[in-house]
Amino acid sequence: MSLKKINTVLTAAFILFILWFGTEYILNPQTTAPGYGLPSWPPGDGDGFLVVKGIRDVVLALVLGILLVTGHRRALGWVLLVEAFAAYGDMANVLAHHGSVATAFGVHCLTATLMVVTGLLVMRETREARAVPQIPAPQAA
Repeated sequence: MSLKKINTVLTAAFILFILWFGTEYILNPQTTAPGYGLPSWPPGDGDGFLVVKGIRDVVLALVLGILLVTGHRRALGWVLLVEAFAAYGDMANVLAHHGSVATAFGVHCLTATLMVVTGLLVMRETREARAVPQIPAPQAA
């Protein structure tokens, strides 16, 4: 299997995972929230804040999806690298608020690291494609 096909499958898996997870936060924030890793439910009406996280995740997935579908592979690699900071930020948030260390590292850090690896693979794929020398067209006499 070619590197491009592997990268496409990995990226599509991320898109579906992030889209599903974000949608769950929008539709069922109270049942999805415990999986985030924070130790307690926010006081008052915390649903609105969880929906914000869901909207963020859906937008992140849609950006990746648009780049994948339109074939902007180099931009896709860069965006995967940048969007990994959102998952690393989630990890830091969980740890800073004395949440589940297992969830911080096993979910958020693992997701972010896999996004970085996938982003680097896409960047490698596009670097190899750019390195192919272009053969000039024959000159008309």
